[in-house]
Amino acid sequence: MSTSLAADGAAVARSSRTLPALAGALALALGVVTIATAWGFQLIGGYAPCALCLEQRVPYYVGLPLIAAGLIAHRLGAHATVLRVALVLAAGVFAYGLALGVYQSGAEWAFWPGPTDCGGGVATTTSAGNLLAQIQSTKLVSCTEASWRMFGLSFAGWNAVASLALVVLTLAGAAAGLRRRGAAR
Repeated sequence: MSTSLAADGAAVARSSRTLPALAGALALALGVVTIATAWGFQLIGGYAPCALCLEQRVPYYVGLPLIAAGLIAHRLGAHATVLRVALVLAAGVFAYGLALGVYQSGAEWAFWPGPTDCGGGVATTTSAGNLLAQIQSTKLVSCTEASWRMFGLSFAGWNAVASLALVVLTLAGAAAGLRRRGAAR
Protein backbone atom coordinates (compact mmCIF):
# COMPACT_ATOMS: atom_id res chain seq x y z
CA MET A 1 0.00 0.00 0.00
CA SER A 2 2.78 2.45 0.87
CA THR A 3 4.55 1.59 -2.39
CA SER A 4 1.51 2.66 -4.42
CA LEU A 5 1.28 5.90 -2.39
CA ALA A 6 4.94 6.58 -3.11
CA ALA A 7 4.40 5.88 -6.82
CA ASP A 8 1.36 8.15 -6.83
CA GLY A 9 3.38 10.86 -5.10
CA ALA A 10 6.17 10.55 -7.66
CA ALA A 11 3.65 10.77 -10.51
CA VAL A 12 2.11 13.88 -8.96
CA ALA A 13 5.56 15.44 -8.57
CA ARG A 14 6.38 14.71 -12.22
CA SER A 15 3.07 16.08 -13.48
CA SER A 16 3.39 19.17 -11.30
CA ARG A 17 6.69 19.88 -13.09
CA THR A 18 5.72 18.86 -16.63
CA LEU A 19 2.23 20.36 -16.92
CA PRO A 20 3.31 23.94 -16.19
CA ALA A 21 6.20 23.54 -18.62
CA LEU A 22 3.90 22.16 -21.31
CA ALA A 23 1.41 25.00 -20.85
CA GLY A 24 4.27 27.50 -20.87
CA ALA A 25 5.72 26.04 -24.05
CA LEU A 26 2.32 26.13 -25.75
CA ALA A 27 1.79 29.74 -24.64
CA LEU A 28 5.25 30.68 -25.89
CA ALA A 29 4.57 29.05 -29.27
CA LEU A 30 1.15 30.71 -29.61
CA GLY A 31 2.59 34.09 -28.63
CA VAL A 32 5.46 33.84 -31.10
CA VAL A 33 3.10 32.84 -33.92
CA THR A 34 0.75 35.71 -33.03
CA ILE A 35 3.39 38.45 -32.97
CA ALA A 36 5.09 37.03 -36.08
CA THR A 37 1.72 37.13 -37.86
CA ALA A 38 1.24 40.77 -36.87
CA TRP A 39 4.70 41.63 -38.20
CA GLY A 40 3.99 39.59 -41.35
CA PHE A 41 0.78 41.49 -42.08
CA GLN A 42 2.71 44.72 -41.63
CA LEU A 43 5.90 43.92 -43.53
CA ILE A 44 4.63 41.52 -46.17
CA GLY A 45 0.96 42.41 -46.40
CA GLY A 46 1.48 46.17 -46.26
CA TYR A 47 -1.01 46.80 -43.43
CA ALA A 48 0.20 49.83 -41.49
CA PRO A 49 -0.60 49.51 -37.78
CA CYS A 50 -2.25 52.31 -35.86
CA ALA A 51 -0.82 53.54 -32.55
CA LEU A 52 -3.18 51.31 -30.56
CA CYS A 53 -2.20 48.32 -32.71
CA LEU A 54 1.44 48.98 -31.88
CA GLU A 55 0.59 49.23 -28.19
CA GLN A 56 -1.09 45.82 -28.38
CA ARG A 57 2.26 44.32 -29.36
CA VAL A 58 3.93 45.43 -26.12
CA PRO A 59 2.46 42.57 -24.04
CA TYR A 60 4.11 40.12 -26.43
CA TYR A 61 7.45 41.88 -26.05
CA VAL A 62 7.13 41.63 -22.26
CA GLY A 63 5.17 38.41 -21.76
CA LEU A 64 7.07 36.13 -24.12
CA PRO A 65 10.48 36.80 -22.52
CA LEU A 66 8.88 36.19 -19.09
CA ILE A 67 7.61 32.81 -20.23
CA ALA A 68 10.92 31.96 -21.91
CA ALA A 69 12.88 32.89 -18.77
CA GLY A 70 10.57 30.77 -16.64
CA LEU A 71 10.93 27.81 -19.00
CA ILE A 72 14.72 28.16 -19.10
CA ALA A 73 14.91 28.34 -15.31
CA HIS A 74 12.63 25.30 -15.11
CA ARG A 75 14.81 23.40 -17.57
CA LEU A 76 17.92 24.30 -15.54
CA GLY A 77 16.33 22.76 -12.44
CA ALA A 78 14.86 25.77 -10.66
CA HIS A 79 11.97 25.17 -8.30
CA ALA A 80 8.61 24.87 -10.10
CA THR A 81 7.48 28.03 -8.33
CA VAL A 82 9.82 30.09 -10.53
CA LEU A 83 8.00 28.93 -13.66
CA ARG A 84 4.62 29.40 -12.02
CA VAL A 85 5.45 32.98 -11.02
CA ALA A 86 6.66 33.73 -14.55
CA LEU A 87 3.42 32.31 -15.95
CA VAL A 88 1.26 34.35 -13.56
CA LEU A 89 3.16 37.53 -14.44
CA ALA A 90 2.79 36.76 -18.14
CA ALA A 91 -0.94 36.16 -17.62
CA GLY A 92 -1.24 39.65 -16.15
CA VAL A 93 0.63 41.15 -19.08
CA PHE A 94 -1.51 39.30 -21.62
CA ALA A 95 -4.68 40.30 -19.73
CA TYR A 96 -3.65 43.90 -20.39
CA GLY A 97 -3.27 43.00 -24.09
CA LEU A 98 -6.71 41.39 -23.99
CA ALA A 99 -8.20 44.59 -22.57
CA LEU A 100 -6.53 46.66 -25.31
CA GLY A 101 -7.84 44.31 -28.01
CA VAL A 102 -11.38 44.40 -26.64
CA TYR A 103 -11.22 48.19 -26.32
CA GLN A 104 -10.08 48.70 -29.91
CA SER A 105 -12.51 46.12 -31.29
CA GLY A 106 -15.38 47.81 -29.50
CA ALA A 107 -14.29 51.17 -30.86
CA GLU A 108 -14.13 49.71 -34.37
CA TRP A 109 -17.69 48.43 -34.02
CA ALA A 110 -18.73 51.84 -32.53
CA PHE A 111 -19.78 50.26 -29.23
CA TRP A 112 -17.88 53.07 -27.50
CA PRO A 113 -15.69 55.96 -28.59
CA GLY A 114 -12.12 55.20 -29.48
CA PRO A 115 -9.07 57.32 -28.79
CA THR A 116 -9.19 60.75 -30.39
CA ASP A 117 -5.45 61.03 -30.92
CA CYS A 118 -4.83 57.68 -32.56
CA GLY A 119 -2.85 57.51 -35.75
CA GLY A 120 0.05 55.56 -37.08
CA GLY A 121 1.55 54.05 -40.14
CA VAL A 122 4.14 56.75 -40.61
CA ALA A 123 7.51 55.38 -41.62
CA THR A 124 10.75 57.22 -40.99
CA THR A 125 12.33 58.81 -44.02
CA THR A 126 15.83 58.00 -45.18
CA SER A 127 16.30 61.15 -47.21
CA ALA A 128 15.47 64.78 -46.52
CA GLY A 129 14.66 65.18 -50.23
CA ASN A 130 11.89 62.59 -49.92
CA LEU A 131 10.44 64.10 -46.74
CA LEU A 132 7.85 66.32 -48.45
CA ALA A 133 6.75 63.53 -50.80
CA GLN A 134 6.43 61.17 -47.86
CA ILE A 135 4.38 63.67 -45.85
CA GLN A 136 2.03 64.20 -48.79
CA SER A 137 1.55 60.47 -49.40
CA THR A 138 1.24 59.42 -45.76
CA LYS A 139 -2.15 58.11 -44.72
CA LEU A 140 -2.76 58.06 -41.00
CA VAL A 141 -4.33 54.83 -39.82
CA SER A 142 -7.36 55.24 -37.59
CA CYS A 143 -7.75 53.15 -34.45
CA THR A 144 -11.51 53.07 -34.96
CA GLU A 145 -11.60 51.71 -38.52
CA ALA A 146 -10.76 48.07 -39.13
CA SER A 147 -8.43 47.73 -42.09
CA TRP A 148 -9.07 43.98 -42.38
CA ARG A 149 -11.54 41.43 -41.06
CA MET A 150 -11.75 37.66 -41.08
CA PHE A 151 -14.89 35.93 -39.79
CA GLY A 152 -16.05 39.32 -38.54
CA LEU A 153 -12.98 39.99 -36.39
CA SER A 154 -10.40 42.67 -37.09
CA PHE A 155 -6.73 42.51 -36.18
CA ALA A 156 -7.66 43.85 -32.74
CA GLY A 157 -10.38 41.23 -32.37
CA TRP A 158 -8.00 38.42 -33.26
CA ASN A 159 -5.47 39.87 -30.84
CA ALA A 160 -8.13 39.73 -28.11
CA VAL A 161 -8.79 36.06 -28.95
CA ALA A 162 -5.07 35.22 -28.91
CA SER A 163 -4.53 37.19 -25.69
CA LEU A 164 -7.43 35.39 -24.02
CA ALA A 165 -5.94 32.04 -25.06
CA LEU A 166 -2.57 33.14 -23.66
CA VAL A 167 -4.14 34.21 -20.36
CA VAL A 168 -5.94 30.86 -20.06
CA LEU A 169 -2.83 28.85 -20.99
CA THR A 170 -0.51 30.70 -18.63
CA LEU A 171 -2.94 30.58 -15.70
CA ALA A 172 -3.67 26.90 -16.36
CA GLY A 173 0.06 26.22 -16.42
CA ALA A 174 0.57 28.12 -13.19
CA ALA A 175 -2.24 26.18 -11.50
CA ALA A 176 -1.34 22.78 -12.98
CA GLY A 177 -0.41 20.24 -10.38
CA LEU A 178 -1.33 22.44 -7.41
CA ARG A 179 -4.70 20.75 -6.86
CA ARG A 180 -3.26 17.28 -7.31
CA ARG A 181 -0.47 17.94 -4.86
CA GLY A 182 -2.99 19.07 -2.25
CA ALA A 183 -5.26 16.09 -2.95
CA ALA A 184 -2.38 13.60 -2.61
CA ARG A 185 -1.60 14.67 0.96
